[in-house]
Order: sequence, then C-alpha cells, then structure tokens
Amino acid sequence: MSLLTRSVLRAASTQPAAVAPAQARNMATLREIELRLKSVRNIEKITKSMKMIASTKLAKAQRAMRAGKEYGVANSEVFANTPSDKPTPNKLFLVVSSDKGLCGGIHSSVTKATRKALVGHPESPLPADTEVSKESPISVIGDKSKSQLVRQWASNYSITFNQIGRDIPTFADAAGVADLIIKSGVQFDSVVLVYNKFVSAISYEAAVMEVKGEEALKESSAFNAYENEDDATKDLVEFSLANAIYAALVEGHACEQSARRNAMDNASKNASDMISTLTMQYNRGRQAAITNELVDIITGASAL
Repeated sequence: MSLLTRSVLRAASTQPAAVAPAQARNMATLREIELRLKSVRNIEKITKSMKMIASTKLAKAQRAMRAGKEYGVANSEVFANTPSDKPTPNKLFLVVSSDKGLCGGIHSSVTKATRKALVGHPESPLPADTEVSKESPISVIGDKSKSQLVRQWASNYSITFNQIGRDIPTFADAAGVADLIIKSGVQFDSVVLVYNKFVSAISYEAAVMEVKGEEALKESSAFNAYENEDDATKDLVEFSLANAIYAALVEGHACEQSARRNAMDNASKNASDMISTLTMQYNRGRQAAITNELVDIITGASAL
C-alpha cells in the first residue's frame, strides 16, 4: 500500500460520518409508524371477523353439547352400578383434542392432565387411589396434543386420529374411533378419556371419563347377575366407548369454540390498544416535524 493511499484512508477514518437532517429522520420514523398502523388495523379486522365466526359456531356447539352430554350421563349410570374388584392398572388414555389452533391453552389443558395422570401427580384428574401403569398406551384425537405428548411419551403411542371434529362432531365419528381402537389389538383394562369440560362461556377445565373393558365387566358381580353372552358383552363395551367418545368430543368442541372466541376478543382488544398508542406517537411525531419546519421558516425570515 502506497503512502498516498494510507494518508487518504487515515483522513477518511477521522472524518465524521454524514448525519441525516432531522426532518429526514422524522419523515422516516413517521413512515414506519404509518406502515405499522396499517398492519395492526388489518390484524384487528381479521381478529374481529374470527371472533364473530367463533361466536356463531359456539351457539351451534352448545346445542350439540347439550344433546351429546346425555350419552355420557347414561354411560356413567351404567358403570356406576357395575363395580369391579379387579384392579385396572393398564389403562388406555384417549386424549380428546383437535387439529386447529388460535384457541388459547385448550390443548395444553388436556396434555397437562394426561401427564399428571401417567406419573401419579397429586393433582391428577384421576381418583387418589387409582393405580396407573407407566406403560399404559396413549391414543390421541387431534394433532395439537399429539405433538405435545410425543416429546415425552412417544413409546406409549398406540393409535392417533386427525381430521375429526373439524365441524360439529357426530356419533358416526365417535363410533369410527371406537371401532378402530377395538380392532387395533391394543390391550387395556379400561379406557380413560381426557377431555375439556365445559364450565361456562369463558372457562373450562380438564376432566376424565373412564369406560371399563370387557374383562372388567365380566368380573363385575352386578353384571354377572344377568345371563349375557360374550358377543353381547363385547358389543356393550364398544357401544359404551362410542357413547363416551361422542360426549367428550361435543363438549371439547364447545370448549374449543369458546376459547377461540375469547382469544380473538383479547387479540382485538390488544390490537385496539396498540392502534391508540401508535396513533398518538404518529401525531406527536407529525406535530414535531411541523414545528421544526416552522422554526426553520421563521429563522430564515429573521435572517433577511
């Protein structure tokens, strides 16, 4: 490198960098705020539309839930009157979730409840004296909870389902799930459905519903009081499982729509607050730019 080149580079490094005029900086900042305002307004329109759609779907889901819960009540009465002394540690956990998001922590709720039940946590949704094997198989309805549970319990997975309950669940959907579980060859003493229980339009909680298997029913003294053929017992188990799955699906669907409506309502409120803040920043910056321009004009006029 020549002496002339080194002197030129030294002079360039010591020369202060060019500073943009204050007016240009203000215009750039205002332009950025304006673009962000436009983006947040578009998001607010989307969230408000999704809230309206979820509100409409929630009304339909609640009607279906009221009809479908009768299936679960009938199941509970049957198994309440058929106690069995045989322990059922090998439980098949059927987690009722869905494939859709944007609905808050609706999927995490059943995932956490399943984990607590499998490890025997004090806050487990199962009764305190329930015996659960850590090798109990897991079946999941919906991709959301499947992706959450697979990290820790991948070896316990037996069969998973998706594309169920995209609209209001039907008994045919539940019967198809029950049929596939029975035909999958998975060995279990009972099926524990983990689902979201509808409390109100703004709240839900994780709950469980247990359906006994064929062997547990056969060993029940109350059930043995009647002369039943093996085929009849097997059909009763499959029908009871379909009833329970249908009741859990419709109630979980209502919880999902309620959670989605609340999530979109909160998102709309947050977007509205952000719009107010950005509008105030934009107005302040615009007023500051106008004030600077007036000061420049007055200063120039005074110098003449």
